[in-house]
Amino acid sequence: MEAGAYYAAAPHQGAMPGFGGAVDEQQAAGVGILLQISMLVLSFVLGHLLRRRKFYYLPEASASLLIGMIVGGFANISNTQKSTRRWFNFREDFFLLFLLPPIIFQSGFNLAPKPFFSNFGAIITFAILGTFIASIVTGLLVYLAGLIFIIYRLPLVECMMFGALVSATDPVTVLSIFQELGTDVNLYALVFGESVLNDAVAISLYRTMASMRTSSSGQNIFLVILRFLENFVGSMSSGVGVGLVSALLFKYAELGVENLHNLESCLFVLFPYFSYMLAEGLGLSGIVSILFTGIVMKRYTFYNLSEDSQRFTARFFHLLSSLAEAFIFIYMGFDIAMERQSWSHIGFIFFSIVFILVARAANVFSCAYILNLARPPNSQIPREYQLALWYSGLRGAMAFALALQSVHDLPDGHGETIFTATTSIVVLTVLLIGGSTGTMLEALQVVGDSNRYRHPYEENFEGSSEEGTPSKSKFQLKLRDLRRSTSSFALLDRNYLTPIFTSQHEDDDDDDDNDDDSCKNIS
Repeated sequence: MEAGAYYAAAPHQGAMPGFGGAVDEQQAAGVGILLQISMLVLSFVLGHLLRRRKFYYLPEASASLLIGMIVGGFANISNTQKSTRRWFNFREDFFLLFLLPPIIFQSGFNLAPKPFFSNFGAIITFAILGTFIASIVTGLLVYLAGLIFIIYRLPLVECMMFGALVSATDPVTVLSIFQELGTDVNLYALVFGESVLNDAVAISLYRTMASMRTSSSGQNIFLVILRFLENFVGSMSSGVGVGLVSALLFKYAELGVENLHNLESCLFVLFPYFSYMLAEGLGLSGIVSILFTGIVMKRYTFYNLSEDSQRFTARFFHLLSSLAEAFIFIYMGFDIAMERQSWSHIGFIFFSIVFILVARAANVFSCAYILNLARPPNSQIPREYQLALWYSGLRGAMAFALALQSVHDLPDGHGETIFTATTSIVVLTVLLIGGSTGTMLEALQVVGDSNRYRHPYEENFEGSSEEGTPSKSKFQLKLRDLRRSTSSFALLDRNYLTPIFTSQHEDDDDDDDNDDDSCKNIS
């Protein structure tokens, strides 16, 4: 009793200076964390109810964003302590270093290899060339509109920075509906692959434009492109390398005995984050690195684990990814409601939305046209798929994080204008486009697996090069050589890589079935 009386009286007696402030800070932290957990619980419960009732007009990501915005709005008008609010400030480093990696790894880990790699050329084209086109078109339209005084005028480099950051698409909302409705695996692979890889492209373009703004001398555009390609290839190589090293470790370390299951699972969980941090430490793209680490670890390392560890790691990464996705949208919605927005340039916001739609169209339809020139008739990308790709260009947390970074990178007024425009774009695309995606897919009649668009490597091209003009025949011969090299890689993987890096082998038929099933159950 005496000790209790002492602790109760101590704060009032001032015996420990600053102790009361520390208690208040700890209490505010507890309230902030409690509020975050409550919103996560509400988001998962609401998402489950919406899925059970097949109510696609409010996807889970949209519901999480709304929950964050509503709670943030109440906190903004109430007399909430600043120390509690600080727990909801959206920090780009926290998003990029802690929330994004598990989502990207889970995407690569659960990826169905066949549709992804059979469409890899198209995915790279949309992700690299298409994102570059969208970024340039958006930046130029914003700059030209400023020149003729339609919207708030920004310097050309800042317009290009804005074009780069809003070119990053977020697939979470659309792909969840794709899974529910069962769209074609090739369309799913195109949307998924482009949206994951173009995040890295958008970050690289934004950083390049920001460095051009601060440097006194301009940079050659070809050097910029070369630097990006070096970044992409280096990131992919580091991710593949880490994945192969992990496969050899688990194959020869023999950790699958009963008393080492915990160690085995812990090491497997650490390798993806090691890959991400290695790439970031080398100045490369952690997103690309951890994506290919996920692909390689699922292909080779996963089959070197014991059955118990396989079940644990698969469920663990699924759990971690689901929590991170829900938290990102809540986190973003709360910060949107709490941040001070610059609504003095409504015209800039309105025309920015129009410009990104135009730029997205230039991206999708131009790239699809180029790809269809190089594809046989049976594997052309149909117009319905092109429209679905154009419509699925939502903006999400990556664009929001880069826009928040622009507030620090650009002069007063410019960064706030870009941030408000990006915030409006994110909210409108996630709520309106995300909510109408199901209706759009049904209207385009792309629901369910169809045979209108075949895998590019399914076609037998023997004799096809003899048709058409000589120039076309030479072009088709090059394409056939490329397809043969791809087929040769599949044989190399089956005959050499799999025996070297794995200790368990599965039948090809089983792999094919698992690939098809996993493509429909990607989360």
